[in-house]
Amino acid sequence: MDYFPIFCQLKDKPCLLVGGGEIAERKARLLMEAGASVSVIAPSFTGQFMQWHAEHKLSCITGVFTADHLSGKWLVIAATDSEQVNQQVFQSATEKQIFCNVVDSPEQASFIMPSVIDRSPIVVAISSGGKAPVLARILREKIEQQLPNYLGVLAQLAGTLREQIKQRFSSMNARRYFWEQFFADKSLQSEIEAQRSDGIEQRISALLSENQQPQGSVVLVGAGPGDAGLMTIKGLQQCQQADVVVYDRLVSDEVMGLVRRDAQRIYVGKQAGFHCVPQDEINQILIKEATAGKRVVRLKGGDPFIFGRGSEELEALIEHHIPFSVIPGITAASGCATYAGIPLTHRDYAQSVRFITGHGKGLNEAEWQCIAQKNQTLVFYMGLSKAQYIQQMLLSQNMCATMPIAIIEKGTLATQKVVVGQLRQLTEMAETMESPALIIVGEVVKLNEKLQWFQSKSAK
Repeated sequence: MDYFPIFCQLKDKPCLLVGGGEIAERKARLLMEAGASVSVIAPSFTGQFMQWHAEHKLSCITGVFTADHLSGKWLVIAATDSEQVNQQVFQSATEKQIFCNVVDSPEQASFIMPSVIDRSPIVVAISSGGKAPVLARILREKIEQQLPNYLGVLAQLAGTLREQIKQRFSSMNARRYFWEQFFADKSLQSEIEAQRSDGIEQRISALLSENQQPQGSVVLVGAGPGDAGLMTIKGLQQCQQADVVVYDRLVSDEVMGLVRRDAQRIYVGKQAGFHCVPQDEINQILIKEATAGKRVVRLKGGDPFIFGRGSEELEALIEHHIPFSVIPGITAASGCATYAGIPLTHRDYAQSVRFITGHGKGLNEAEWQCIAQKNQTLVFYMGLSKAQYIQQMLLSQNMCATMPIAIIEKGTLATQKVVVGQLRQLTEMAETMESPALIIVGEVVKLNEKLQWFQSKSAK
């Protein structure tokens, strides 16, 4: 983060604007809208500045900038057409430890002016750190279209109700639940848009009279294979509404960065050979938090119903009559194979695909015979530690020793590593890789060289 984003309270605070031209006018408007006490120093001024001065909206000082003009100021903006003057303003402000913005020169500024979407008191600011102001403007225009005009009035209403809501609902969960219903209420939004004060009051009274005790629940969410962009919109929405997020080792840091910041986070990571939290204890955590009236998100890597033991957790919830729902995710086989440029099916090479767990209940001889059939793709989850066994069993069923294979480590992430070889090399290839990793066996692996598109630490 190149800049620390803050919103400054400038009401009645003395601020200095250096420059009296059209560019300075835009900055003056922003300062005045924020309620600042604005002084402007310049050799000459536009007619707009002179009008503002006559209306006592700001103070125009005709002259040349000196460091003395900074006395008592909270911040300063240099908006002249002279690079030398702007630099002088910046250096003088820096010496006095006053924040200074230099128009069109972010490298010479201690703060920058973002693109602003104003739905006061809701204000959205967008910045590119001065590197791409046109992009920031484009983003502002897109967000402007998404934010309705009634937001400001809605926020003002919320402000008048805060103390009443605190007294009405004793717990933080109950208050949060009320506010979420309040801000999502379509009827209230319609009354605000129509400017019907009686209707607004009636709708608020109805919301207050409704049962606002939140019912605990669990949402089982598939986080996908790692890349945060692969999480579904519905999964993201649940993560941003959760009171508690219970997550495991396969959920990437990028995905966890999307979770609501004030949500409680409980790590129950599990990995081969070491179970941080036993499954029964995970079940009890979900039951305990939901019984306390909290909205719990159980966040699992990939898809929760593919080798994720999600169904076992839901069975425990059913026994305790806890409401639940499930949001699927992109499973590792699909996501990682795609990012490695390996199609799981292809009309010339594979007409079916099998997902196989690398550890767990053993497979008998007949099952291995089916697995080793031609014209299919095999994807082994969690199979790195069993690579030698997998190799032996496939070779014992007369699978060709030169069958193409790939191992994908940390798939879909920037640290993804892909190694490609032949079945006879599987054991030694696995020794160079780290978990989490997928093993793909099949003729489709040959397409990796042609179809790989994701820049990663691929190796061959």
